[in-house]
Amino acid sequence: MKLSHKILSVILIFVLSSCGFYSFTGASITPEVKTVSVFYFPNKANIIQPTLSQLFTEKLKDYFVVQTNLELEDSNGDLYFSGEITHYQIKPIAIQSNETARQNRLTIKIKVNFKNKFDKKYDFTSTFSRYRDFPSDENFNSIEETLIEEICNELVEDIFNKAVVNW
Repeated sequence: MKLSHKILSVILIFVLSSCGFYSFTGASITPEVKTVSVFYFPNKANIIQPTLSQLFTEKLKDYFVVQTNLELEDSNGDLYFSGEITHYQIKPIAIQSNETARQNRLTIKIKVNFKNKFDKKYDFTSTFSRYRDFPSDENFNSIEETLIEEICNELVEDIFNKAVVNW
């Protein structure tokens, strides 16, 4: 009896992971959707961080390739993303009694346009925002890359969830 349960479990896992409409990330993608396109996200923020656009765009592409069975297509995907980086700001927070900041906050906002060729009810235009706090006495140049990586990872996950997990 235990062997039959194991075989059934393996078959079920195979069917669910290969059918194209469910992944173990929670993505709910209809079977006719086969491709995804991610257009370059230009940096239109007041402060331009030179590597942010490329980093974010590649992270979004990579996330879809790794988390789904969709093929990446340059321009005419069944699902496609476009948008821009609208906000890159460092501001002081946690002001102390001597009017100096104990911490600073890096905030990144990204405007995303999402289109689903097969089901327009999932189309959206939304702004996603994430931030990281860091000690004000820390050299920002030495931690900037790490902060950006962490924020971009969260932004990509938020966008993925809104687009295909439908939370």
